[in-house]
Amino acid sequence: MNSDFVIAVHSLTYLAHLEGKLATSDTIARSVSVHPVRVRNVLSLLRKHGYIRSKEGAGGGFTMSRSPGEVTLDELYRLTSEGSVKPKWPNPNPQCVIGANIESAMDGIFTDAERQMERYFERYTIADVLNTVHERASR
Repeated sequence: MNSDFVIAVHSLTYLAHLEGKLATSDTIARSVSVHPVRVRNVLSLLRKHGYIRSKEGAGGGFTMSRSPGEVTLDELYRLTSEGSVKPKWPNPNPQCVIGANIESAMDGIFTDAERQMERYFERYTIADVLNTVHERASR
């Protein structure tokens, strides 16, 4: 899984917390603690796919365009990270029975693991994440 997934979940949870108020990419980047350019790249992807909308200019920023209860984590995983569970294999020895066949033998295992993870993620929404954050913050 790559960090774009984490940035997407964090950004959408942050925007859901604001309940319709605008947030700049710099503000979101400070919350995520990553460079604003990385956040802008993820926000651009989220905007392109209809999760958020933006307002340009002074006083501009980003806001959710979908209900936090409608956005599931599996959607965000597929958007940002699909295929990332499968590792890049080194160049194994093709003369070795293991080296020549290990990648193809493991492909199905990694594909199945990713599908199981997606099925698990589909049970959770941005609203669920936000509720958990609020619960932990109130302890």
